[in-house]
Amino acid sequence: MLISPDLQPDPTTVAYDLDTALSAVVSIRARIPEDAYTSAILGTERSGHGVRIHDSGLVVTIGYIIAEATDIWLVGSNGQAVTGHVVGYDYETGFGLVQTLGQLDLPTLELGNSDRLAPNDDVVVAGYGGRDQSLAATVVGKREFAGYWEYVLDEAIFTGPPHPNWGGAALINADGHLTGIASLYVDSVAPGIAAGNMIVPINLLKPIMEEMLAYGATLKPPRPWLGWFVTETPDNLVVAGVLTGAPADQADVRAGDIVIGVGGERSTDLAEFFRRIWAIGDAGSDIPLVLYRDGKSIDVRVRSIDRRAHAKAPELH
Repeated sequence: MLISPDLQPDPTTVAYDLDTALSAVVSIRARIPEDAYTSAILGTERSGHGVRIHDSGLVVTIGYIIAEATDIWLVGSNGQAVTGHVVGYDYETGFGLVQTLGQLDLPTLELGNSDRLAPNDDVVVAGYGGRDQSLAATVVGKREFAGYWEYVLDEAIFTGPPHPNWGGAALINADGHLTGIASLYVDSVAPGIAAGNMIVPINLLKPIMEEMLAYGATLKPPRPWLGWFVTETPDNLVVAGVLTGAPADQADVRAGDIVIGVGGERSTDLAEFFRRIWAIGDAGSDIPLVLYRDGKSIDVRVRSIDRRAHAKAPELH
């Protein structure tokens, strides 16, 4: 889907070479084995965007595009196509890194300072394909974000209007620097404001990038992972789904269960609930849940694991 010309960025209104900056955005296609745990949710054929951030061929994208991928192809704005491999995926931030296995003769985008972005700042949300796939947007807000897949950002960036092909798109600030990677389409980015995109701030990548390059992941102790999806309703938290074979499944947690709380504390806020689980200890900790099912409360103890132990890991670093 092409961006309408009236929504595309105007090169005469930015203080950097727009077309050069957009040329750093590449297309990513990934193939994932059918037995990968993410294949049932995200599919075995995925596509999106990535951004070339180093002359070595290092590309940053949103991790769900490349999670558990065994085959990756990248195409540059100049038509060059190369294969790549997953360097790492950080589940806490959502960033994924890919290394090209051939040279793409393309520019790179310098990492900017996402902390300096403020509401009403003009930005560009750029997909692969130049101006036709790029959107002149505005920062609508910066706030906490909780995702049903056991994911919390203390401060995500929200932009509008929404990019129709958002996954892995670049958030480019007024200096022409990369300040975030697009992750999601959201129905409402702020009170009274319609749909937009949730962007993962690039400053979250900076302190973990060296460890991801060296080890495929960060060295910090992994958080406890239960392998379930929890959604927020006006009154409760509800289990929306459970991954087959995951800790929650093994503990007989079921879709439709109402979550009363964890560790004796009631929770109705999704971000707070996940943080309480993570505060209990590292992966491997027992997580004491109180659920409501069939008209009664039940106590369930889930032995958590490292999420990475349930996933197919990159074979190369």
